[in-house]
Amino acid sequence: MALVCRDKKSTAAHLKADLNRTDNSSGVRQLKELLDCVLDPEKPAADTEALDWCKCLIAGGEGFEEFCKTVRSYDNATLCGLVWTANFVAYRCRTCGISPCMSLCAECFNNGDHTGHDFNMFRSQAGGACDCGDSNVMRETGFCRRHRLRTGENVPSVPRDLLLMSEMVLPRFIICIIQYLRDGYTEPDTSTERDLQKVLQQLEPQISFLEELTKMGGAMRTVLTKILTNQQIFKDLSMGQEENVYAKKNYEKYLSALKNSGLVSVEEKAQSGAAEPTPGVEAGAGAGTGALVLLGAEAPASPDESNKEEDQDGGQSVGQRKRVKLSSTAKDPSIMDSLKHKCFLEELLFWTIKYEFPQKMVTFLLNMLPDQDYKITFTKTFVQHYAFIMKTLMKSQESDTMSNRIVHISVQLFSNEELARHVTEECQLLDIMVTVLLYMMESCLIKSELQDEENSRHVVVNCSEALLKNNTYWPLVSDFINILSHQSVAKKFLEDHSLLMLWMSFVSFFQGMNLNKRELSEHVEFESQTYYAAFAAELEACAQPMWGLLTHCKVKETQEYTRTVVRYCLETLQIWFDAIGFVDEPAPNQVTFHLPLHRFYAMFLSKAVKCQGLHLDSLLPDQEMLMKIMVHPLQIQASLSEIHSNMWVRNGLQIKGQAMTYVQSHFCNSMIDPDIFLLQVCASRLDPDYFISSVFERFKVVDLLTMASVHQNAILDGEHERPMLEGALTFLVILSSLRIHLGMADDEILRAEMVSQLCMNDRTHSSLLDLIPENPNPKSGIVPGSCSFEEMLSAVADFKAPVFEPGGSMQQGMYTPKEEVWEKEFDPIMVVLRTVYRRDVQSAMDRYSAFLKQSGMHTTGNPWPPYKERTPLHPCYKGLDRLLHCKTLHIVIFTLLYKIWLDHSNMSEHILCMVLYLIELGLDNQVQEDKEDEEPCIEEHCHDSWFPGTNLLSNLHHVINYVRVRVPETAPEVKRERDPPPSTSAEASNFGQNVREAQVFSLVAERRRKFQEIINRSSTEASQVVRPKSSSTRWVPPGTPPQLVTEILEIRESMLSLLIKLHQKLSAKQNSLSATWLEDMEANPNHHAHGDGITAIERILTKAATRSRQSKRSIQEICGKVSPPVAPKKNSPTDKKTMDKDERRQRARERQQKLLAEFASKQKSFMETAMDVESPDAEAAMDLGASEVMESEVLYDCVICGQSGPSTEDRPTGLVVLLQASSVLGHRYKSDEAKKLPTTDDEHIYPADTCGATHDVRLALMQRFFKDSSCLQSVSIGWDGGVYVQTCGHTLHIDCHKSYMESLRNDQVLQGFSVDKGEFTCPLCRQFANSVLPCRPGRSTEVVSWHMPTNKKTAVLVKEVEDLQEQLGLFPTESNLSKEMELVIKDIKNTTQRKYMDYGKNPGSPDNDFLFMYSVARTNLELELVHRGGNLCSGGASAAAKRSCLNQLFHVLAMHMRLYSIDSAYNPWTRLTQVAQRSDECQDDERPEVPMLFRDCPSLLIIFVLTMPQPLRKEHFICLVRMLYNLQYTQALAALSAKFSPEERRAWSTSGALNKNAFNAEKSFDALLSHVISELSKVKTVYDVNAEETSMQSSCVWSPQSIEYSLQRFCLPYLRLSCLLQHHLYGDNLSGCPDEEEFSGLAGCLGLLAPTPQPSNPIYSASCLDWTVNAFDLMTQWCSEVTGLSDTQAEKAITLLVQDPQWASPHLLHLPDNYNIIFQYYHKKACTACKKVPKDPALCLVCGAFVCLKGLCCKQQGICECVLHSQHCGAATGIFLLINASVIIIIRGHRFCLWGSVYLDAHGEEDRDLRRGKPLFLCVERYRVLEQQWVWHTFDHINKRWGPHYNGL
Repeated sequence: MALVCRDKKSTAAHLKADLNRTDNSSGVRQLKELLDCVLDPEKPAADTEALDWCKCLIAGGEGFEEFCKTVRSYDNATLCGLVWTANFVAYRCRTCGISPCMSLCAECFNNGDHTGHDFNMFRSQAGGACDCGDSNVMRETGFCRRHRLRTGENVPSVPRDLLLMSEMVLPRFIICIIQYLRDGYTEPDTSTERDLQKVLQQLEPQISFLEELTKMGGAMRTVLTKILTNQQIFKDLSMGQEENVYAKKNYEKYLSALKNSGLVSVEEKAQSGAAEPTPGVEAGAGAGTGALVLLGAEAPASPDESNKEEDQDGGQSVGQRKRVKLSSTAKDPSIMDSLKHKCFLEELLFWTIKYEFPQKMVTFLLNMLPDQDYKITFTKTFVQHYAFIMKTLMKSQESDTMSNRIVHISVQLFSNEELARHVTEECQLLDIMVTVLLYMMESCLIKSELQDEENSRHVVVNCSEALLKNNTYWPLVSDFINILSHQSVAKKFLEDHSLLMLWMSFVSFFQGMNLNKRELSEHVEFESQTYYAAFAAELEACAQPMWGLLTHCKVKETQEYTRTVVRYCLETLQIWFDAIGFVDEPAPNQVTFHLPLHRFYAMFLSKAVKCQGLHLDSLLPDQEMLMKIMVHPLQIQASLSEIHSNMWVRNGLQIKGQAMTYVQSHFCNSMIDPDIFLLQVCASRLDPDYFISSVFERFKVVDLLTMASVHQNAILDGEHERPMLEGALTFLVILSSLRIHLGMADDEILRAEMVSQLCMNDRTHSSLLDLIPENPNPKSGIVPGSCSFEEMLSAVADFKAPVFEPGGSMQQGMYTPKEEVWEKEFDPIMVVLRTVYRRDVQSAMDRYSAFLKQSGMHTTGNPWPPYKERTPLHPCYKGLDRLLHCKTLHIVIFTLLYKIWLDHSNMSEHILCMVLYLIELGLDNQVQEDKEDEEPCIEEHCHDSWFPGTNLLSNLHHVINYVRVRVPETAPEVKRERDPPPSTSAEASNFGQNVREAQVFSLVAERRRKFQEIINRSSTEASQVVRPKSSSTRWVPPGTPPQLVTEILEIRESMLSLLIKLHQKLSAKQNSLSATWLEDMEANPNHHAHGDGITAIERILTKAATRSRQSKRSIQEICGKVSPPVAPKKNSPTDKKTMDKDERRQRARERQQKLLAEFASKQKSFMETAMDVESPDAEAAMDLGASEVMESEVLYDCVICGQSGPSTEDRPTGLVVLLQASSVLGHRYKSDEAKKLPTTDDEHIYPADTCGATHDVRLALMQRFFKDSSCLQSVSIGWDGGVYVQTCGHTLHIDCHKSYMESLRNDQVLQGFSVDKGEFTCPLCRQFANSVLPCRPGRSTEVVSWHMPTNKKTAVLVKEVEDLQEQLGLFPTESNLSKEMELVIKDIKNTTQRKYMDYGKNPGSPDNDFLFMYSVARTNLELELVHRGGNLCSGGASAAAKRSCLNQLFHVLAMHMRLYSIDSAYNPWTRLTQVAQRSDECQDDERPEVPMLFRDCPSLLIIFVLTMPQPLRKEHFICLVRMLYNLQYTQALAALSAKFSPEERRAWSTSGALNKNAFNAEKSFDALLSHVISELSKVKTVYDVNAEETSMQSSCVWSPQSIEYSLQRFCLPYLRLSCLLQHHLYGDNLSGCPDEEEFSGLAGCLGLLAPTPQPSNPIYSASCLDWTVNAFDLMTQWCSEVTGLSDTQAEKAITLLVQDPQWASPHLLHLPDNYNIIFQYYHKKACTACKKVPKDPALCLVCGAFVCLKGLCCKQQGICECVLHSQHCGAATGIFLLINASVIIIIRGHRFCLWGSVYLDAHGEEDRDLRRGKPLFLCVERYRVLEQQWVWHTFDHINKRWGPHYNGL
């Protein structure tokens, strides 16, 4: 006891010493007492004291950290084994993996060499562990450097005493945890509040401690394994000592928890005993186990209820059918019994399960896996608990999380073949899995309603149960698939017959699930979405295991397995047919898409023939069974056709969804492909006539196949007949031409799949991978066949690199079919089979015809689908060709050709196309003739007299003379007036000779007859069925049909003659085939491959002629005497109607085309005017210049009311504009290099040197020393958060706009903009806008004088300007116009945030307002300069100018600013143009004005222009520019002089002084420079401040040239701005010039320089000066303002003097080429604000800030960090790269949009959300487009999909 109070460390050391002695008994006793006290389970778990004691004791007196280090040094593990949880980023390399589940942690991956491998990065869904170093799972070449060296060999052995304490202390620690777990557990059904999470939270530190121990490496793991698996230790500790009451109670809790751990709980066992007598249960109990008494729980519990035999309850019926003999479970009843535990590991796992797999426990158990002994024991324990795990999972509330954790464990255990085999043999893993699967599904069975609803004994799973809907069975199935992928395990499964039988009964639960019944009366009110669950269940629980088994049945040696599976499939199918009460007809209007038994059977047949060399017939059942087997797959094919013909429309959209899923790429190879293959097998073995008639009957078009022009269809509406007939024929074509399982090699299949997908649409690489059905088990990822996916792709397709149109959609890299593929391999049949959407078939055909037109193969009309030769059939399936050579099909073909020729209703080009396709297939696939003799003599049956034999080639030219038909009395055939042969009576007997020849044909009767024949194996009854059983005897249609009568039609045609007549009909000319055309054809055979129907018919006739002389003769004969068709019923009124109908349709179509064409031309002309340079604003007036006197006002078109007129005070017109705040200018740097995005900890971006920051500093500095009002006129703001105004150039009346806004407000279906904020789209061009800028009423004749050049002296002009400034601003009269102008100003102010407007000391003052106003002008001018490339060298009206609204903007601003008059005392103009008399008025405490040399010239220019009366005459404008240029030049000299070293300053000062008296001194830079230097030198402080700095820089010597160059550079920005302003105010053109002459060009443009005739002389900047007073005096005055400052101010003066107005154009950050660099650095980086690793990290691409997207951690005032940052950094425009998704999002104000990605993979594709995880590389073009949209502010116009973000990003 005393020990507890002592110091932990010394106690531990002391005990360790004691225990190390030979006689350690006292140590052991002391330790035990200490532990009894410390680890007392009755203390609350949250008490950490115990944990601290354990740490100290284990470390034996050292510090715990050092101890860890020591133990790690003995780590002998060769595996990495790092365990991760969900969402961890890991890698998978298919090149190195042996198991498909192999995965690596980032560290091992990056340290291994995987260049050129097929790897990808992925986000773990369920968690996993690193396999590096495990050669069972991956190839050793892929190991990383650390695990490649077998570290185990050279690690020293562990000293005995190091882990001694651990061995003593840990067992006690573990039992303590277990006792807490026992104590805290409560059953879910108890009334107490169940809070397992709370118990776990308290135990968190203890379990984390265990986890820490596992990370110490191999040595510690060995100790833990010993403790966890030692049975003796468990015995000693588990029950607790005798005297401990607590321990006893605790143990009892544990025992009661164990009670229900079996599959069948104790109560259920008792119950099943009581329920013995009920008939349903007998079979189950008798089977030798009280085991699956299939869950008494499902049926009503009390026995007396179960005795009611005919209880209709769904649950009960389960009890009643239990014919599954579960004898196999007798082998291993332990699955059913409750568990017994022998060691800690087992009990720990048990509690892990009970607590529903807490993450920490899972991680602890997995961290131990690198220890081999542990791995084996743990796997066995896991298997032993398997049933219990699944039982717990089914009951769990959080089944999703739990499934993930289960799979996290099981995938580590079962991926290892060695281990899986071991537990299969020792622990009956397979039995357990199958039993548990059955157990699981039995909890949700319902009675099947397929076929015979009342008496059906079949049960199916109920897809709307949570178990299926939430995929709860997924972990179990996933493990099952995983272990079946091991050959040894799969063989064991296939050899165990009882298991197979169990498995088949499991599969039959899915057979016929999710039955659809066609709604006939009204629309179903609730569309259930259970079909998702059904398809997923069949794919995962039936198909995937099937593929898994098939991979092991590839060679001859495995024949036996296939035989067994096939045998059991057939047995189970037979049981199923009996259970649903199936005889020979499927129930009408029902369909299920789920026939897993059929598909199992089909796939094993296919494999057997393809790979195992088995003969097909040895695996097939008798004919009767085949007939049954074919019914349901055929029903699905017919239903597909019905669904696409809209016959199921009342069942809602979900039925279409099912039809699509059935053929969709992930399902087709497990669903439609096996179904069609099975039908092909049936067709090849059954009587072809029977098969064909079954098809037409299933498709419900039997009644349509009559020669009569009118018929009744008892089961189809007229509108559905055509699509259903098309469906039936297309199905027959697919059936007879598809070769996927009938002899195609794997490479050919891959090629065909690829071609069909590429023909539908160009595809990206990833979507192609996704669309091509994988042949084997999808988990394996290995494409069968020798040829790889990539090789095949490059063989059939060309890569189209992504192209970029700015403003266009972001395109991906696409693959498009090569030309020869279109020419030779395009297979429309494969396309039809694989299309999910019908429109894809059309798309493929359109692309095909485009190719033909382009290559000139077929230019007129629409081509028909090309016919493609097929690979030969595998000998086993030769019988399939008999389909094409059976009389029934020939009769159908003949009938249809006849009907099409005579334009009967419901025929179509598609039908003809398919009929021709069938004929051609028949011609290409001949059947050996010798078959004929074996058939019984046929002539006795009437139907056979249609054709002499079954061979198509010989039947083609057989002429049919008369046909007897049954028609309604109202049919035109009956009313015929012309004499029929011998008599007009309708009685057949009078016809004499013709009667015997007239053909009767009834498909239904035929099919019945054949069926009877096959069943009874005798043809006695067959002859009784000759009279057609008219279909109306089977279905009585609503309404009484007119009576049917028999008529005889005279036909006298053969198939050949009909074909030739159709050829004429199609080519619309008589004698289209001359008698000699055949000879011409044979000379030129290959002309036929592509073309339309005419070509198809010619191709068929040619083939017939070359293959049979008889046909050739017939053809030539017919061609010779052919004449236009004389129908036997031309005058029928119905026919007239159809003709009219067609004609009407044709006319309607033409009208429509005409309208469309008109519309298109209008649109085109609109586009041209909209894009025209002459925009409809005031510029049109200005461009005419002075040459033409404009009497009229400018006219504007209103795009809403369409009227044209001037803008007036009362009814002003306005420009549609978008106002947005912009910080683009503020993000400019001095250098033109873009800043690099930091990707290591050493790289940083400093924002201090941006334009915005520099200007802020400058203004703040001024405000420290000078008068506020003067400061606010000396700079511009708006670098950050300035308002940019852009327009689409369209104008509208402001009142029209108001009503337009009202209508938008009422129309609440808005497209992503908010009307309340004034947002709208331009009514004409739909460009986004949010305000209207009023246009000033037009100009009168004064324009001319206003524009005329002048020759007044500069001095005069200066005076005039001064006078103009004196004029007071007149308050404008209150009018609509002025009101609107006020409103716009308000809009402008609301556009940006307050902080970007208030720079003054007292916010909201007029001075502040004044600054903001003229800065708006400045921002727009500067941005236009940026858009023009930063200079005006390109000249001309650039794109920006076309749409510029600067002119209107200036007028609005000017009107506003005239309200502030400048106090003349402070008017800068006087200080700019006059030398003031020195008046020594003392400025008391008032701060001085800002010296002229510190003021910003462009700002002054804008202020002057805006405050003077409008319109300003051009001469005055030029005068302003000149005067300010003088100041700008002086500033340049001052700034330059500050860069000189003192010596240079002295030198220049003296040399210049000599020139002062020269005549042009005022215009020579040296004189002026020396003057400035001497003036500024008067005060020491100015230059001395940074003397030491300058001397550092100026190692270079300043030559006159370099000085001139710097002066020009300094003045250029001012000149550019003035020039641009002049261009907008007066419409002067900007003349382009080369870069080096930009200065002279601008100066000339502004009239500062006389245009020189000889431009060869260099231009001096000084020559542009124009002084009105003595230059030196004025300069002295300006300099004295600086030198006159007090010392403190002067120190800073130099920084204000040395400014550099040049800024490079704005750029986004420079990104690394490889995305992985960004991803690896940022996805684990902690956020600077909240110090956590964000769930969704994002990067600002403008300034590199790292922010949390949607993170609540960094939310301020309800605004998330990305939105906040977008406001600070971009004035509400943010561009963010989402690290985890590789995409860019744009935030603009209150909206955001996904922009796309600038990183693409090797195939030019984005990888959004990094789902594919392929390496990504920067796409420079895309990044350029992004940057351009940012600089040009066009995000709003180009990106269409905006949504509100509600500050949540």
